[in-house]
Amino acid sequence: MSFFKPTFRHPEAPKNELGLTTKAYEGGISTLCAGCGHDSISAAIMQAVWGLNIEPHRVAKMSGIGCSSKSPNYFLKQAHGFNSVHGRMPSVTTGANVANRDLLYIGVSGDGDTASIGMGQFAHVIRRNLNMMYVVENNGCYGLTKGQDSATADEGSKSKKGKLNPFEAIDLVALALDLGATFVARSFSGDKEQLVPLMQAAMSHKGFALIDVISPCVTFNNHAGSTKSYDYTREHIEAGAVVDFVPMAQEITLDQIKGSTQNVELHNGDSVRLSKLNDDYDPTDRRTAIQTLQDHKAKDRLLTGLIYIEPESDNFHETLSLPKTPLNELQEDSLCPGVPALAGINAGLR
Repeated sequence: MSFFKPTFRHPEAPKNELGLTTKAYEGGISTLCAGCGHDSISAAIMQAVWGLNIEPHRVAKMSGIGCSSKSPNYFLKQAHGFNSVHGRMPSVTTGANVANRDLLYIGVSGDGDTASIGMGQFAHVIRRNLNMMYVVENNGCYGLTKGQDSATADEGSKSKKGKLNPFEAIDLVALALDLGATFVARSFSGDKEQLVPLMQAAMSHKGFALIDVISPCVTFNNHAGSTKSYDYTREHIEAGAVVDFVPMAQEITLDQIKGSTQNVELHNGDSVRLSKLNDDYDPTDRRTAIQTLQDHKAKDRLLTGLIYIEPESDNFHETLSLPKTPLNELQEDSLCPGVPALAGINAGLR
């Protein structure tokens, strides 16, 4: 049996400022299980990039191994892409980012790819504050190998076979906050209204931006007793900050989100508008973010939304004083300055 996407699209489909419809941001047909949360995340990425008026070929999709790492094939077919070794996506992205800093880097990973074999690389890409959006499609299990518990599976959660997980879960959001991440968010694959503006804010952030997305595995981890199922997530979710992303060209009005509102300006002039459940919550205060996360965990509540943002920080390129020109565009006179320049360097080392 063969499958293909129809070429017909509605003639009056909305277009972005580039004159492109969402068709230009689509990918191949998904081979994931029907109802997989990962497909909803792919749809959110397409919507976010389309809404930011970014040309698909200005994006680089990076991934490792796992169900999540198949996802980049299902969005932005005209973008660059690299499917790396298990757990090594961050280092490959670092190399690509150094070579061409002008691309938008979207890293898609899973809870196994990040919290197990890739934990070391995850920690170092955070501390380097690399310019990228790092999306974890978190389902708490290994979907490619029959649903064993992953490192993010909650203690006491029940597997499809009825076995209880005896180990404490690794909370990637808490870990990222502790390691100094400058943008930390959590969302749910079934909440597109929250996820799309979060992604747009993450893509506009200068530095490392983590979005941990609870993405239920409908085959192995969507049953009673699982803490990563659709039902459990919906019952225990609580938005810590409702987000609306505001591009520079859009007029900023304060009545789009009801309640207490705060604008956080980003480097490029865009802003993230937050509507807080608690007036005392400051998303730019790391200690508050960590404490709020722990308080929700103690109450068995899943905190979602923009949990922390650092509006001003030095990214990887600024820390290393890399040239504004992407390294892959440097000309021979810059790469090979000649004998006199080499002699000067050698003299300075004596």
